[in-house]
Amino acid sequence: MPRIRSFLITLCLSLACGSVFSQANLSAFISVEGEVLKPLKLTAKDLEKFPQSEVKAKDKDGKEHTFQGTLLSVVLDSAGVTLGKQLRGENLAKYVLVRARDGYEVVYALPEIDPEFTSNTILLTTHVDGTPLPKGEGPFRLVNPLDKKPARWVREITSIKILTSKN
Repeated sequence: MPRIRSFLITLCLSLACGSVFSQANLSAFISVEGEVLKPLKLTAKDLEKFPQSEVKAKDKDGKEHTFQGTLLSVVLDSAGVTLGKQLRGENLAKYVLVRARDGYEVVYALPEIDPEFTSNTILLTTHVDGTPLPKGEGPFRLVNPLDKKPARWVREITSIKILTSKN
């Protein structure tokens, strides 16, 4: 009987912790701010409303995966970031600072993201191989398949900030 009671208590605690994690993941959001016309706070559900894309890329261990999500350029365009024909002159000095939950940060120049400048596909992912990103990677992750090292594949993204070199 004590074994069954111990098992049931462990089971209940596991389910409760899993439920809290799921709720935290559902309420997680990513902010897009800075030099934008329309600041955004997006949940994973919000990102599903954007056109979806996928890329195949190898992780740091050399295993190939299929990542699903939204092109970063589409998200930035919806926030009113200077892209396309307006991305010239002083606007070429703007850059994107991507920040993770643990404080890790990476930088992309806007032309690296803009489809009028590059054929690179930088994806703001929410899924890998058809399932939501696992704990420690998601709910949002950036994947850049053309980078030789995945050092700019930011995990657990919390914000994307558009800045100018004059800041």
